[in-house]
Amino acid sequence: MTIERLLAFGDAWNRGDVDDIMSYFAAECTYHASAGPEPGRNYEGREAVRRGVIEMLAYDGGGRSKAGPTFVAGERGVAEWSYEFTAGDGTVTVIRGCDVFEFEGDLIRRKDAFRKVYA
Repeated sequence: MTIERLLAFGDAWNRGDVDDIMSYFAAECTYHASAGPEPGRNYEGREAVRRGVIEMLAYDGGGRSKAGPTFVAGERGVAEWSYEFTAGDGTVTVIRGCDVFEFEGDLIRRKDAFRKVYA
């Protein structure tokens, strides 16, 4: 995996392009979402990961996503991100998080997402 390729994955995510997002995942992949009941919901296998991506995009719908610092170190990488939400009264809330990746060549084998939440 290269930094350019991982940034392109983030761009696909920010656009909500599910087909493009899935083109970055390995055949045997897992996605550990940053929201859900476990905490976070876990998806294993391409079809489940696709469903998880769709669910997460819907969960963050209405927010403006922004990429942050990203790096690749061998078979691992990290990407910081944020979503900015504006309430009807104009109040802005920013949710920050990061994804920790494991790669298989130039594909994502594991995406484990973490987010800071308000109490």
